[in-house]
Amino acid sequence: MLNDFSIITNIKEGDVKAFEQVFRLYYTPLCLYSASITGQMDAAEEIVQELFYVFWKERETLQIYYSIKSYLYGAIRNQSLQYCEHEEVKQRYNELFANASNEDESTPEDEMEYKELEIVIENTLHKLPRRCAQIFHMQRFEGKKYAEIANILSISIKTVEAEMTKALKALRKNIENYYNENR
Repeated sequence: MLNDFSIITNIKEGDVKAFEQVFRLYYTPLCLYSASITGQMDAAEEIVQELFYVFWKERETLQIYYSIKSYLYGAIRNQSLQYCEHEEVKQRYNELFANASNEDESTPEDEMEYKELEIVIENTLHKLPRRCAQIFHMQRFEGKKYAEIANILSISIKTVEAEMTKALKALRKNIENYYNENR
């Protein structure tokens, strides 16, 4: 295998064989690494595939200074941790609404809290910048993947990730403030 600098140069110039060489060498180990973080092989494969998609799509602007291996593993670690955080938020959100919508066990106080929380979430989403809210809506309510959103809006996946992070931080902050005020 050529040294990393040569491989990166070849990939930047559009050398599909160099890209395939990197893909074949790292795909399975990266999937296993991601699965060790996420606990889900399906999710890990999707994360790795998306990374390689972005790697190829943005090959001309890649800024890898040392080794391809450390770049890929660092990116997979970050994406896998972001996936876990996203899943945790989804789980808490689903539990919260499942508990709130269980009408047999809910009290009028629970229903009021549920409605207040819905208002907090709606208000937070309305206060987000237009593109941020649009990306959040496409991902959470339409079920689109980051790559799909990036393609539809003609932006990078990193921009989609950044906007989702902003939206989730705003939601988390406002929900935490709501709970702190009401306890």
